[in-house]
Amino acid sequence: MKSPVLFLLFFVLLVCTTWSNNLPGRHYHATRLTVPPPTIDGVLDDHAWTTGVWSGEFTQFEPFNGRPPSEQTEFMILYDDDNIYVAIRAWDSSPDSIVSRLTRRDQNDGDNVAIGFDSYYDQRTAFIFGVTAGGVKFDFIMTNDGHNEDWSWDPNWWVRTGIDENGWVAEMRIPLSQLRFEKGGEGVWGLQLARQLYRRAEMSLWSHMLSDTPGIVHCFGKLVGLEDVEPRSIFDITPYAVSSASRYPAVEGNPFLDGRDSQYKFGLDAKIGLTNHLTLDLTINPDFGQVETDPSEVNLTAYETFFQEKRPFFIEGRDITRFNLGIGDGDVGNDNLFYSRRIGRRPQGQLQLGEDAVADIPQFTNILGAAKVTGKTSDGLSVAFINAVTAEEKAEISLMGTSLHQTVEPLTNFFVGRLQKDYSDGTTIIGGMFTGVHRQLDENLADQMHSAAYSGGIDYTRYFRDKTWMFSMHTAISLVRGNETSMLRTQRSPARYFHRPDAGHLGVDSTMTSMTGTGGKIELSKIGGGHWMIYSALTWKSPGFDINDAGYFREADQALQVFALIYRVWEPKGIYRNYNIGIHQYTLWNFNGKNLVTGWNINGSIRYRNYWSSNAGIEFNHGMISTNLLRGGPSFRMPHRWSSWYSTSTDSRKKLVLNINGNLSRGSEDSSDLFRIGTGLTYRPTGILNISWNPYYMKRRESMQYITLGAVGEQSRYVFGSITQEVVSFSFRLNFTLLPDLSLQYWGQPFVATGHYSDFKYVTNPMASRFSDRYAILQEDQIQLIDEVYHVDENRDGTTDYLFVKPDFRFKEFLSNLVIRWEYSPGSTLHLVWSQNRSGYEIDGSLSYLRDLDELFTEKPHNIFLLKFTYRIGVR
Repeated sequence: MKSPVLFLLFFVLLVCTTWSNNLPGRHYHATRLTVPPPTIDGVLDDHAWTTGVWSGEFTQFEPFNGRPPSEQTEFMILYDDDNIYVAIRAWDSSPDSIVSRLTRRDQNDGDNVAIGFDSYYDQRTAFIFGVTAGGVKFDFIMTNDGHNEDWSWDPNWWVRTGIDENGWVAEMRIPLSQLRFEKGGEGVWGLQLARQLYRRAEMSLWSHMLSDTPGIVHCFGKLVGLEDVEPRSIFDITPYAVSSASRYPAVEGNPFLDGRDSQYKFGLDAKIGLTNHLTLDLTINPDFGQVETDPSEVNLTAYETFFQEKRPFFIEGRDITRFNLGIGDGDVGNDNLFYSRRIGRRPQGQLQLGEDAVADIPQFTNILGAAKVTGKTSDGLSVAFINAVTAEEKAEISLMGTSLHQTVEPLTNFFVGRLQKDYSDGTTIIGGMFTGVHRQLDENLADQMHSAAYSGGIDYTRYFRDKTWMFSMHTAISLVRGNETSMLRTQRSPARYFHRPDAGHLGVDSTMTSMTGTGGKIELSKIGGGHWMIYSALTWKSPGFDINDAGYFREADQALQVFALIYRVWEPKGIYRNYNIGIHQYTLWNFNGKNLVTGWNINGSIRYRNYWSSNAGIEFNHGMISTNLLRGGPSFRMPHRWSSWYSTSTDSRKKLVLNINGNLSRGSEDSSDLFRIGTGLTYRPTGILNISWNPYYMKRRESMQYITLGAVGEQSRYVFGSITQEVVSFSFRLNFTLLPDLSLQYWGQPFVATGHYSDFKYVTNPMASRFSDRYAILQEDQIQLIDEVYHVDENRDGTTDYLFVKPDFRFKEFLSNLVIRWEYSPGSTLHLVWSQNRSGYEIDGSLSYLRDLDELFTEKPHNIFLLKFTYRIGVR
């Protein structure tokens, strides 16, 4: 598993010349208020604004780095015992050209300004408060010197804006309780201000930063004069009440589906400052009914789909609980020790139902309560602890007038702990993480899932050569426990398939009651200091590695090597404003030393002078061997594959924006092909309305789609078919923002997916040189369809050897959410929600979208109506 690329990278490291961001730092002295504080109304006519010092002289960051900005910007900072007050004057010679649009919070659109505080003064962490000319807040936390951004952070603060003949102004009041800083310190914070001049796509900064600077926060200027500021602890209690009603088609003979349900729910959220640096978040009996539904999908693989977290409690502060073992943003990039969607998941227990039985199965596991402690101390120690308890969930089963209950999800405790420590001004970071899951299993569930699962890891990051180079290492170990039956399921699961007949380094142990494994990632990269960027990495997951109780990963028994070389240009010239081009190489092995795939790709992106943008790439995979295609069978030699992707988007600042993107791929020996196209159309007819429409079409032909495992005598038969799969969807989204704190949002998606199977076959010689020699096609006199079931008489002796249900499918679904959200006071909200679901399924692989859409909307809907009220009680 050696690669000459890694040795080349170390050679480049020794001879590479890098540049640092050696720019003179800027200082600003804040003024303590001795007069009444300003009224936050977007008009700078208060006496307080005559007592401080205005500062300006911003510098362009883009497009022309280092040049004076097209329009000047000035600001003033005042403070008292409880708040920081900020006034920003964005001068504009054409005030009628200021782009002022209303959106929901954190969806900043149009001209905007922002202020960032590195109140820890660790040159790695910053709290950002921003606002658009339309008065829409956006706020987030920068960590890891700006390489990570947490947009889920929603502090309580006040801001108003106003447009006049000289441009526009922003007036802010930021409670000190929303910031973290050292008591009795030197009164020095990092400070940065930014302005986006939207019509020119121009970003200017108060403290200048070079385009090739690796990182952001370490380039902040200094805010001084805060020696007498005392930290203020946050104490917010937010009770909530929810009322919901469901209406759906009643099912005759099913007592659980009578056509209507109603529910009332109460709970509590709290945010409490334990110390100057640590915050406790609590949620008791939480409700996430206002969260948007996951999009429709049809998954034909053996692996679970990764869904993004959308629940506010779990997404806020998630950067510190991330322990990523993957690379990139695809399937491999999601590997992580903590995957918060495990908490409150759909119950996983399987029921054994008789023919006449019906069951009422909970859709989700109720979270009884959760707590997390997060923060960062003055000496650079980042802390995150999460503990959550989920309820035991039972399905109610009705059989011939009798009722019984069966557990489908046990009482479970989840624990996550994460520590990271900065050294040497943030150039060295050492950390660790631990997760633990404990389940209280009954006799039925003990055979289906682990009773306990643990994982732990250590990470080390080192920046050098003025932070233009980075070395990082993450190592992890896992331990799962269960009875012999559950551990047998673990060994035979899609993540590992220990029973593969040709896996000499693996084997199934029927007496196993625990399993351990290791995983990790080593990275070396050049992240700044010039036009060239370099990335090299090695990841591994041993056969026994399993983190899926608290985390997420797809496959064990793998080692992946990656190398990338990227060239960037950021100065506008000719037809472009900026562009980059890169080449990537990767190789995958298993722990038996078998090369599973080698691939290359070339990709690039460009932003044109007219603000349009494009990106494209082409990739080639060869030498592919799949250890999972036969789902526990022997390895299968896959044909070579070419693939490409493309995307083009018009000027995103305009009222009408169009995006087109797609993929093309083809396997050698006519084994497969794929065509996918997606378009996006966004229209902003006014400053308060945003409408988007996203049609999508995909057609895939695959010669080897797994169907079932059969047998002829003592011989296994891995049965496949050629599938033609088509997917059509039209996502529609409408955002209507009446006020910065009052909005209506609608999302709807008609979705149709079909799959037609043909050329049924079974595997004969999975490693043959020619693709057509790896299988045998079942002839007409060997397979017969009877009542939607295929009967296979492989040896033509008149007796069915094995059978399988006709796999063709046509799945239709319409999902929609309508949410009216009013934040009537910072942290206090009212939600009105209407959700609808229509769905249907048929054993039919044909696609006719108009017919399917018509049938879909003749299906009776499942409607949910919800009212949620929250009221924040706390420090203002």
